Amino acid sequence: MNIRIDNFKTIIVLAMIFIGLSSPCLGQDNRVSLTSPDGQLKIDFSTVEDRPTLPANRPNTDNLPVLDKLVYELYFQGKQLMNPSALGLEFEGSRALGADVSITRFTFSEGEDKYTLITGRTSAVSEKFNSVVLDIEERRGERRKMRIEARAYNDAVAFRYLVPEQPSMTGFFLKSERTEYRLVKDAICYAQILPNFRSSYESEFYKMPVSGLSNQGGVPSYLLVGMPLLLDVWGIGWVAITEADMEGNTTAYLRNPTGSWAGHWFETVLSPNLRNPDIVTSAPLPHKTPWRVIMVASDPGRFIESNILTNLNPESRIEDTSWIKPGKSAWDWWNGSLNKEGERAYTTETMKYYIDFAAEAGLEYMTVDAGWATNDITVFRPHINIPEIVAYAKQKGVKVFIWAFADYVWLQMDKAFPLYEEWGVAGVKIDFVLRDDQPGIEFYYKVAEKAAKHKLMLDFHGCTKPWGLQRTYPNVVSFEGIIGMEQSKAGVRDNPENRLIIPYTRMIGGLAGFTPGGFNNVKREDFIAIMGGRPMVMGTRAHHLAAYVIFECPLQMVADWPEAYRNDPAFQFIKDVPASWDQTKVINGYPEEYLTIARKRGEDWYLGAMTNRKPRNFEIVLDFLDTGNYVAEIYADAPDADQFPKKVNIRTTRVRKGDRFRINMATDGGMAVKFRKVR
Repeated sequence: MNIRIDNFKTIIVLAMIFIGLSSPCLGQDNRVSLTSPDGQLKIDFSTVEDRPTLPANRPNTDNLPVLDKLVYELYFQGKQLMNPSALGLEFEGSRALGADVSITRFTFSEGEDKYTLITGRTSAVSEKFNSVVLDIEERRGERRKMRIEARAYNDAVAFRYLVPEQPSMTGFFLKSERTEYRLVKDAICYAQILPNFRSSYESEFYKMPVSGLSNQGGVPSYLLVGMPLLLDVWGIGWVAITEADMEGNTTAYLRNPTGSWAGHWFETVLSPNLRNPDIVTSAPLPHKTPWRVIMVASDPGRFIESNILTNLNPESRIEDTSWIKPGKSAWDWWNGSLNKEGERAYTTETMKYYIDFAAEAGLEYMTVDAGWATNDITVFRPHINIPEIVAYAKQKGVKVFIWAFADYVWLQMDKAFPLYEEWGVAGVKIDFVLRDDQPGIEFYYKVAEKAAKHKLMLDFHGCTKPWGLQRTYPNVVSFEGIIGMEQSKAGVRDNPENRLIIPYTRMIGGLAGFTPGGFNNVKREDFIAIMGGRPMVMGTRAHHLAAYVIFECPLQMVADWPEAYRNDPAFQFIKDVPASWDQTKVINGYPEEYLTIARKRGEDWYLGAMTNRKPRNFEIVLDFLDTGNYVAEIYADAPDADQFPKKVNIRTTRVRKGDRFRINMATDGGMAVKFRKVR
């Protein structure tokens, strides 16, 4: 076990720790250190002296008590990454718990997360961690108690607060959380700046210094930042900050509170309850908060591979999961519900046309989007007959998702979900959730639980970020919360640079409902947003084929008009590519610039590579392949794809593990490859 306890006075205390027992913490300067299994990451917990801040006309603090503030520090590869950063919770009617405390006991242990996932970036997880639980008690007054539970993995540290039942507290009535993230120096961040607490997380990740978040225009400013937050701390490493296991809680945001051009740290801001903004979380005791997750690596590609969020969520609560199937879906909305003749027609017959296409292409699903229901989501409008559509799809071997408005789901799920099961619906696309306060988070859990009872999968849109819920409720197969391809219908927010930031940021939580598949590929200078049928997309066709490997989503849309794919040999890759994976390997890349990912399903591997406006040519080693022979089915940019972005060169070649493989990408280009195992 990689742990270290500083400033202890006796061999007995050390012995107690190494046999896994608790020990009293001796003196206010004691430091409890927890290290990852590989020794690269270390988090220290301690208390530090902190005198109350007084107004300028009362400068003398000599007679005031010295407080012992609870803090943590973080180190990576021997370098300090975070300075002492406060920990604490502020409850209604009392001072912050953590402002004047002692660490009274601590217990170390080792553990291993070993489980399987139905959907996602890997199918089997086995990861070791070291952990510690610290007992915290106030030094004065009511002597309230809490615990800090912390874990150190090889790619992240995580901690959360646990408040037990105690005479001095009648419940968990939280006003704010005092968790800080004090970087040792200014850093470059990729920050999703949000307008308020009621958004669909469809905002860019802006690249800027952390200090830029506190001083816009040379004056103090306080911008609300969503998670995950990606940071490049030059000379030390890459960091991603997010949260996991949200049940019973509200969502956390970040803010640089300094208002200074020299400020480069973050405080936690919790999403306020819409009905009672003074109390962000109400719960009986005992109660635990979400995990605060700090991912650290030398290469940000490791975050794309990480299973940390599912590790930190409870095991599956669905006993029979045989009905949960990842897959690809035909979809009418993005292309304007065009019928076979290319006319807009949101009708039952048009939906049957998409079902026919799905059956021909081997797609598992068809998604019927908004417009079929009234404000009663059990009543369909005259031009759409959901039971008829579902029955027709069943004959074709295709299953159906249907759209529903979140507010109506909240009110009608007890009536609607049994009916959907009776109709034979496979899943529900729930849209415009637009809240992640405590009741909003409760909505996700209640809907997932209720849907599972009726064998319904879920696709959340207009939603918050994912946090690993798919482990607990694997019927949750997609989250939006992303600037996806739908934005191409309205403007240029969906562009190659955006697509190359998303995997390093939003996709940390998986379930990335980007909705790929655009085949009306044009050069940037020729791009025009089209809200109706046949929208344009920036990026070459090979770039968009690669999106099916790059963006991890167990319910992957095939968004364009079926006739756009008909008789196009490049469509074969979309037909072949899986929607869920056994293994993920990031080969190379840099945020906003380029990315190459290899993913495995069964015996076959798939590779997706994307670039921005800079053409790229490089060589990789196929060391991720297993032993044996493979046929590489390659979909690459044609030599003139920078001028004719629809053109794809398709070829095959034989390869083996360890071979060198050339990747050539045009401006805004890409490459998609299926490595088919020769059996």
